[in-house]
Amino acid sequence: MSTESVTTQLPPAQEASLKKLTLIWVLTMLALFPILALLGGLMRSAQANLVTNLPADRFYSFMTLHGVGMVGTWFVAAMAGAVFCLRRYVAVSVKVNWIAYFGTLLGVVLLLACTLIGKYGAGWYFLYPLPFKAMGAWEGWATATFFATLGVLGVSWTLWSLDLVRAIAVKYPLSAALGWDCIRGKKDAQEVPPSVLISLVATLANLVGLVTAVVLLVLLAIEHLGGGTPNDALLLKNLTFLFGHLLVNITLYFGVAMVYELLPAYTGRAWKNNKLIAIAWNIVLLLVILAYFHHLYMDFVQLRWMQLVGQISSYMSAIPAAVMSIFGALANLYRSKMRWTMASSLLFLGVLGWTIGGIGAVIDSTVAVNLLFHNTLWVPAHFHTYFLMGLTLMVLGGCFHIAEALSSEIEKKWLSKLVLVLMCVGGYGFLLMFYISGADSVPRRYASYSPDIAQGIIHAKIATAFVAVFLVGLLIYIWETGRRCVRAFRAV
Repeated sequence: MSTESVTTQLPPAQEASLKKLTLIWVLTMLALFPILALLGGLMRSAQANLVTNLPADRFYSFMTLHGVGMVGTWFVAAMAGAVFCLRRYVAVSVKVNWIAYFGTLLGVVLLLACTLIGKYGAGWYFLYPLPFKAMGAWEGWATATFFATLGVLGVSWTLWSLDLVRAIAVKYPLSAALGWDCIRGKKDAQEVPPSVLISLVATLANLVGLVTAVVLLVLLAIEHLGGGTPNDALLLKNLTFLFGHLLVNITLYFGVAMVYELLPAYTGRAWKNNKLIAIAWNIVLLLVILAYFHHLYMDFVQLRWMQLVGQISSYMSAIPAAVMSIFGALANLYRSKMRWTMASSLLFLGVLGWTIGGIGAVIDSTVAVNLLFHNTLWVPAHFHTYFLMGLTLMVLGGCFHIAEALSSEIEKKWLSKLVLVLMCVGGYGFLLMFYISGADSVPRRYASYSPDIAQGIIHAKIATAFVAVFLVGLLIYIWETGRRCVRAFRAV
């Protein structure tokens, strides 16, 4: 039987249903992640000239599937994990969670159709007017299907986000949930767990991004279905990156919320809310919405004050969230009787990866540096770092914690150490080649490299070897976590 016996705000039947759904989310993630990772490895192999029969149009359709698929997979995995943790404090709607799951599945099917069959290859950023200027590289229906994918996922995730805000607001006044009572030093302030505060900040920012996506899709629909005049390209680029930047960042914040909630179970110390944490995450809520401007430094027609706001916000948003969480994790760990397990190690290593990737991001968000690095592999270097070795490890740690708790199956220590070593060596070796390539001015988004940039070929070959090492560790993790999920599903 399950050892997961925490207090929950849900009735027994709904509690059991949410546990099953969470296990299904985990199994879905375990199925999608290796496929998308293999696509990434295949693209690096093509850049290394190890695979010579991958046409450019197919490369870019794979790149689109890999990018959108990875962001979507980790968003739903992180949010599902956060919702599972938050059921201790708030009563989420299990029905809405199921709707989000089936809506996501439909979105996955549409994405696979438009990229693998329709060869849609405009990238996750789908910068206007590229999706509508295929020049024969992909079919017109593929573009329509891609935007239908965004529509289906957007509606599903908006409902999911609204339900989480509703659940939090029922239990706590939103001002209290955001930590305002704590900031004011209110004596009778209701105690709010930091995971609730962070999840609310992430969800509110997510809703801003999703509303932005709606505006973007409506403008595109008016132009291409209503016979309207062409849209302003700079406006659509701002909307696209506001939506995309927010989605990626709030996905990371849901992972951080899991760290706040789960790490104390291994250190034996409570991680309570305080004034500094509340102030930090309220600053994040404001600045994360403005930081996307750093994606548009190359657009010289963008108003200069926006570029300045982008650099300042990028610097300032990184400090409160990262510094408070990093030092908070270290303080929670310091001189504690830490239980180093697969789950706790992945959670801690995820914070480390977030730190390293964040430093790379701050460097790139500096205007003077971005002028040199913007179109190089430094950009995928930093976001792969905080996504692959940051968020991914956090979520994998949370998923293993859930699977182990619900299945009551204890891990094998030697196997856990092997997984951690393989994933860290493979992951950081893979990322190092991105950073070195960026410093060598190897351009990004190239399907292949000419002899003039032969260093890119060498780096890609080394990166491909490290990808193989990472995948070995990942496959062992998937086997260990997957069979625990199957066992737990039968026991719930």
